[in-house]
Amino acid sequence: MKLKINRNLLLDNLNNVGRALSNRNIIPVINGILFELNKDGLYLTATDNEITIRSFIDKNDIKEITNEGSSVIYGRFLLDILRKLSSEEVEIEEVDGNKVVITTDTGTYNLNCFDVNDFPKINMDTNSDAIKLTSGNFKEIVNQTVFATSTQESKPLLTGINLKITGNKLDCTATDSYRLAKKTVNFNDGFNQNINIVIPSRNINEFIKLLDDNDSSIELYNFSNKIIFKYNNLLFQSSLLNGTYPNTDTLLPDSFETIYKLDVSEFYNIMDRASILAQSKDKNIVSLETNGNTLTLTSSCSEIGKIEEKMNIEVIKGENIRISFSVKYMMEALRSFNEKEICIYFNGEIKPIILKQDDNGDLVQLILPIKTY
Repeated sequence: MKLKINRNLLLDNLNNVGRALSNRNIIPVINGILFELNKDGLYLTATDNEITIRSFIDKNDIKEITNEGSSVIYGRFLLDILRKLSSEEVEIEEVDGNKVVITTDTGTYNLNCFDVNDFPKINMDTNSDAIKLTSGNFKEIVNQTVFATSTQESKPLLTGINLKITGNKLDCTATDSYRLAKKTVNFNDGFNQNINIVIPSRNINEFIKLLDDNDSSIELYNFSNKIIFKYNNLLFQSSLLNGTYPNTDTLLPDSFETIYKLDVSEFYNIMDRASILAQSKDKNIVSLETNGNTLTLTSSCSEIGKIEEKMNIEVIKGENIRISFSVKYMMEALRSFNEKEICIYFNGEIKPIILKQDDNGDLVQLILPIKTY
């Protein structure tokens, strides 16, 4: 294998696939990035056996291809070298079958390689049944829900997001048993297949880091034990979590006793100030109390003091309420909304708190209250 290529082009592609490099040294070869150079161009692949990322650089974008071939180069050292180079072009040549030489106009770098035959055999073939989405939409859907996934390995299914597609409707749900985030999107055209899968939150987070906030197309390919996303010149493969995701629809009430409309930014800011004391407590609890169109937020710490914040709200329905909850969960839920105003729904002080734009809102955030007596 021998080629000459623009340093920035190679580095951009290596940065993308490098997201799949393993931080564990259980299998040494997966610390490497697989280079496969053929007549079509250069394929770069990295995996940690949970996610696999493959990038393709077309032959027309490569300065010179002298010899085709394959090599597995130690990923992190290669990235460190390329990031610190000032040369516009680099030449990469495999020599002796177990090392590569990186040559620039100012220096030469020798790196030992892994055995290509030890690199995992990965099938990233896609079938013809693709579900098409746009990168900006999908990125927003995930960002508005993924933060609510569990970090407890004792509940493995809850450490992922549930992606469900039926007809022309996509539901994305995440919960850790104490809160829930659900986004529903209706498309003009129906999808050609229904899916109901759970993607590990860490994996989907790595994928959306690769996406732009635009209308670029994403193709989604669903298999029995994995999912593949195709985006520009990238293929991103993720394992799936086995099992049936719990039916969370029963947690969302159809009617409410009390409804308020409030300014998201103002509510977030008073929550942020109240959290100064709440953060010093294990459960970061704040108390919310209303009196007519005045909402009062209180946090206290016996060793430090007490904070009380007030704001005006619009009463849509119901009587005054008093309730306590996690300020951390509420602030994360508020950050998921793009709207200036939202509605907050209650059914008493021991039932879940619901946040939506309005009755027809496509984004729903649920937070369980906390008893403080």
